[in-house]
Amino acid sequence: MSRKDIDFKTHDNVTLRGWLYTPSTSTHTEEKLPCLIMTAGWAALKEMSLDKFAEEFVQQLPLACLIYDHRSFGSSDTAPGQPQYEIIPSIQMSDMQDAITYAQGLPNIDPSKIGLWGSSYTGGQVLQVTASDKRVKAVISQAPLVSGYETLRRLIRPDILPGIIQMFNGDRLARASGQTPAVVPVSDQNPMIPSALPSAEAFAFFSAWEGKLEGKWKNQVTVRSLEATIGFDPISMISRISPVPLLMVVAKNDVTTPSDMALDAYHQAREPKQLVLLSCGHFEVYSDETFIYNSGKQIEWLKENFL
Repeated sequence: MSRKDIDFKTHDNVTLRGWLYTPSTSTHTEEKLPCLIMTAGWAALKEMSLDKFAEEFVQQLPLACLIYDHRSFGSSDTAPGQPQYEIIPSIQMSDMQDAITYAQGLPNIDPSKIGLWGSSYTGGQVLQVTASDKRVKAVISQAPLVSGYETLRRLIRPDILPGIIQMFNGDRLARASGQTPAVVPVSDQNPMIPSALPSAEAFAFFSAWEGKLEGKWKNQVTVRSLEATIGFDPISMISRISPVPLLMVVAKNDVTTPSDMALDAYHQAREPKQLVLLSCGHFEVYSDETFIYNSGKQIEWLKENFL
């Protein structure tokens, strides 16, 4: 297996950076490889276990994996005049489509065999992109957020929600007057402090990575990122994915992107589809305890539906 640094331009000329993984044998053959494009979830970086999945896939299968950081995060650039740490789903999905175009142009990639892999927030994004972009030939959605509106209603306490909505309004007015965009923590140990992911499991996950990444990751997102989630609704498009094969991986004890909502979305999807249920919580899908079984199931599915 080999890994090399890559970068590509989006439609609005922002440079996104990441890694391309290929099997060692691919350097000795002219055969073009299927490519799985992989993106990290809410406010996460490619180093947060995407590399672990990509390495396992490429070691076990004759395919390439392209992973990259979202704009304004990690090693990727921020658009001129725009803030860092901003998550706008429509823009991230457009960037994902630009990643498809980039991959199709690589000399060792089969342009007719592009798949998408997303987890958590991007688990929802890959559903929506696949529903509309028919260049995608297979999709894996892991612990997905399938409805931004309903998920926020679950995550944010009702007594805190009015203050959050007022924060949205104030941020819009402030931005319009030229002020710096407001930010909130990705997660905070104190549930009374407004944050994007107000749960103990989210705080533990991101705190651990913050220490490992030594300054590469910052515990903040813009307020507008949270507001933009309200209109993000992949469940409304999931029935359009067919006939592209779909694998959905759902954590039974998921309270961050609630498992019942993901299962509702899965039932609305049409064949061909497959469901993997994991006996764990949202962030445990990346843990060593779950990884071997989880990645093994995904590898089996890729063999049958993508290669």
